[in-house]
Amino acid sequence: MIAEVSVIPNSKRFSISVKGDKVKISLRSPAEKNKANLELVRELSKLLKADVRILSGLKSRRKRLEIALDEKQWEAFLHTFKKY
Repeated sequence: MIAEVSVIPNSKRFSISVKGDKVKISLRSPAEKNKANLELVRELSKLLKADVRILSGLKSRRKRLEIALDEKQWEAFLHTFKKY
């Protein structure tokens, strides 16, 4: 499944927030030498227990991810972070 997320590098802690259909992921690592991208893939893979790959946006805050889940599993995961 393909997901679009926005990332915020160089944050105090790793966190995920969902507002409507927008997903924001805060990363501890800086956006240099691919550190933030590596943290994004590593942490999401660990949380989802599924393979995660960046399809586009390697040098952007907006990223398209390929996640080895179906849409229902992704929605269930996001629901735990959703703010109404």
